[in-house]
Amino acid sequence: MKEAWDFSTIYVTFSSEEEAKKISKEVVAERLAACANIIKSMDSIYIWNDVLEETTEMVCLFKTTKDKVGSLMQRIKELHSYETPCIVEWPIVSGNPDYLDWIRKSL
Repeated sequence: MKEAWDFSTIYVTFSSEEEAKKISKEVVAERLAACANIIKSMDSIYIWNDVLEETTEMVCLFKTTKDKVGSLMQRIKELHSYETPCIVEWPIVSGNPDYLDWIRKSL
């Protein structure tokens, strides 16, 4: 069995629930992620093109293995509507071994 550090969560923000669901379904169907959790309605405040922006976004957490991270991030970037989407990896350093095994088997 893989160790916990062989797994990652990919954090991504989306402009709409519709886009988050569409991309989540696609990458899970392609077995790049075992699971996608969509967290609705987060307020984001940031600078874009030298302008202070405030928008409502959705957060999505994708669970995957380290060997799928690059492909998953590239696929999300291809499908995403943002010019520069937030797609970052959070390594899993510890976790329920049964859950981590489920991730592995799902990919």
